[in-house]
Amino acid sequence: MKISYNWLKSYIPEAPKAEKLADIFTYHVCEVEDIEKREDEDFIFDIKILPNRAHDLLSHYGIAQEIASLLNIKFIDPISKYKIPHSTSSGQTSLKIEIDSSKCRRYMGRIIRNVKVGPSPEWVVKHLESIGQRSINNMVDAANLVMFDVGQPTHIFDLDKISSRTILGNSEKDSPLLVIRQAKDGENLITLDNKDCKLKSSDLIIADSKNVLAIAGIKGGKMAEVDDNTKDIILEVANFDPTSVRKTAQALNIFTDAKKRFENDLSPELGSYAMLELSALIFEMCPMATFEEIVDVYPLKQKEQKLYFSVDKISKILGTRVSIIEVGNILERYKIGYKNDGLSAQAGDKFEIVVPPMRLDLAIEEDMAEEIGRIMGYDKVIPNIPKINFKPKENEIYQKISLARNKLLNEGYSEIMTYAFCDKGEVSVLASASDKKFLRTNLSDGLKESIKLNNTNAPLLGLNDIKVFEIGTIFKKDHEEIHVAYESKKEVKEMSLDEYTSQVGKNSDVVTHPTDGTLADHNFSPSASFHMWSLFPFIVRDVAVWVGEGVKSDEVVKIIKENMSNMVIRGPELFDEFKKDGKISYAFRLIFQSYDRTLTDVEINEVMTQITNKIKEKNDWQVR
Repeated sequence: MKISYNWLKSYIPEAPKAEKLADIFTYHVCEVEDIEKREDEDFIFDIKILPNRAHDLLSHYGIAQEIASLLNIKFIDPISKYKIPHSTSSGQTSLKIEIDSSKCRRYMGRIIRNVKVGPSPEWVVKHLESIGQRSINNMVDAANLVMFDVGQPTHIFDLDKISSRTILGNSEKDSPLLVIRQAKDGENLITLDNKDCKLKSSDLIIADSKNVLAIAGIKGGKMAEVDDNTKDIILEVANFDPTSVRKTAQALNIFTDAKKRFENDLSPELGSYAMLELSALIFEMCPMATFEEIVDVYPLKQKEQKLYFSVDKISKILGTRVSIIEVGNILERYKIGYKNDGLSAQAGDKFEIVVPPMRLDLAIEEDMAEEIGRIMGYDKVIPNIPKINFKPKENEIYQKISLARNKLLNEGYSEIMTYAFCDKGEVSVLASASDKKFLRTNLSDGLKESIKLNNTNAPLLGLNDIKVFEIGTIFKKDHEEIHVAYESKKEVKEMSLDEYTSQVGKNSDVVTHPTDGTLADHNFSPSASFHMWSLFPFIVRDVAVWVGEGVKSDEVVKIIKENMSNMVIRGPELFDEFKKDGKISYAFRLIFQSYDRTLTDVEINEVMTQITNKIKEKNDWQVR
């Protein structure tokens, strides 16, 4: 948000120089993203207001109040300089307002007659242009000025363009009617910037007895637009549900300064001040105008909020000692009403405060700790390292899992992890795959599937025996358990973790490997590197050869390697050997696989044929 330094000075004449003020923003209020020096000796701060302070700081008024309280300097409310218009209708007005949706929390309206639409005064134009806003006419500028000044969006309708409703019992009088309601599906609105919006029933709108006039909290429509011919107007100052405003704006892809403020939640109490300032501005620009009474529909008034906190708790949260006197001084500077016994003869550190209506961010004790800390300055917090006992606390379940894992790893098993979801069980889950609608009741089923899969791939892995185990959670209808499952003598065994570790504890031969967290504990080799495996299927071929009794297997291996091509990724590996009738039989296994395609039998057979032909060239060598 852009803030004008000169605009702030109208509130706080004693404000420090712009460069110093930028540091104060950064260290106590918010981040300053940029500072621009203008030719008219003004400085424009581009500041980043976070959502927790958007309730009160998205305005010059809010920023000025914050700085004045922070620095304990004089704050001048400009409303005291305005001439406040008085109603000329002796408490009467023809305006009728109906709220037909709970998403409108307050709606204020006022009829002003005999206005003159024209250029704005120079000071108004200067204020708006300083923050990048274009002057349109005095009526629109007044509404925009109030929004950027006090943070409350407002709107102005042309009274003559609003359909009236005849008052029952008096056919000679018409009553201008504004209705705040949910839109009907399919209703349309042409916005002030000529965007055609198709509305839904979830959208909150402002309407008269016939037409949609505006999208609540977001954008006005062309139907009741103020123009050069406008004579009579209706002022709107309202408060809408933030969630409703945000959802509608997102759906319609409309993003305005009004939407930005409403979606971050505004206090309904801000409306009275905004209506007063807007009326005073128009009265200054149109001194001959006549003002009717304000219509204020406020179904549920904002409740007074109280917050309780202790100085001792605040000190612990901040990590530094805060005195009762310091807290009392801060609350007085920020004009926050409080009760505290600690400032009397009887010491006490308990505070009870009445939260200001605009400070919607103050809800719990931690909020006050943050508030007091940022006002004092976080540089006042001495960085003391807390005393921590770094001795780790042993987790009994983790210790049992480690014991079971070490036992099985020492016996040559490899650990696996299988799916916790399956096609049958006692506990069902929502939004899962059609064959994975339950949580598993055992580990055995998954372990068996894994063994089956790994047996298929055993030749590629170079394993003669597949030994795997799993430690995981199984889910019963009324509880969960951690189980251990492993294969023993071609049979899958499964038991609870407690049962397994109790057996391990009785076995004195178990060797465990406690770790202190160093890389050495994990047999880590700095030279190890990862090589991607092929994603294509492999093919296994065996070749058995009769050779003379004096021939070594290495001689056969040499012949095979010279003729097997680069499609063999593993082998030749000798897996069988026996002697008979003065000869030796060697059996070798070859694993074929490609990194870029699926190999065919034709390709493999060509290689195998070449190998066997070369073997047959040797005297007394025979392929079985």
